[in-house]
Amino acid sequence: MKKFIILALTGLGLASATISASADNPEAGKGHYTTCVACHGDQGQGNKAMNAPRLNHLEPVYVAAQLSKFRRGVRGGPGATATSMQMAPMAATLADDQAVTDVAAYIATLESPASASTLAGDVKMGADYYNQFCGACHGAGAVGNLALNSPRLAGGDDWYLQAQLLAFRSGQRGSHPEDTTGKQMRAMAAILPDEQAVKDVVAYLHGLEQ
Repeated sequence: MKKFIILALTGLGLASATISASADNPEAGKGHYTTCVACHGDQGQGNKAMNAPRLNHLEPVYVAAQLSKFRRGVRGGPGATATSMQMAPMAATLADDQAVTDVAAYIATLESPASASTLAGDVKMGADYYNQFCGACHGAGAVGNLALNSPRLAGGDDWYLQAQLLAFRSGQRGSHPEDTTGKQMRAMAAILPDEQAVKDVVAYLHGLEQ
């Protein structure tokens, strides 16, 4: 029996998409993941030198949503960041929605420690900003809330979180006409008063229990 996964995710620019697929098959996903290892690592630990973020702390539904967005051109199209444009053709190598859900399921089986801090920020100020603007959706401890379609932020690479918030603020992410939830995130990122506030929030997030 097929199941329908509604990927309507907010948070860090999760676009709405509907994927119809059979039961997830992590073993099949392992085969698909071989094209990802060179950048994201064999355990999905990420590699800053390759601008490839950690993946294994994320819920499969979020990973599948992002891959779907890249495949459909909702992410990585004209006006996107260079790294996002690089990701789009990689996601396009996945043949269909089943491959997307399978590789997302496989990534969820991987494990690695959180990455080391690379940014300095005012953690107290970051906590204040987070509690005011982010916590209602992303939850206490930034563990995410699937009921609110909000992804986990704790455990993410600080450099990547900073890059995505800045991309939202500049319009390089969340501007595609089909990315309605990305537009919501753009509005939230714009509330932060400046780039130092972005660093403060990210410093707070990276200091949470991973």
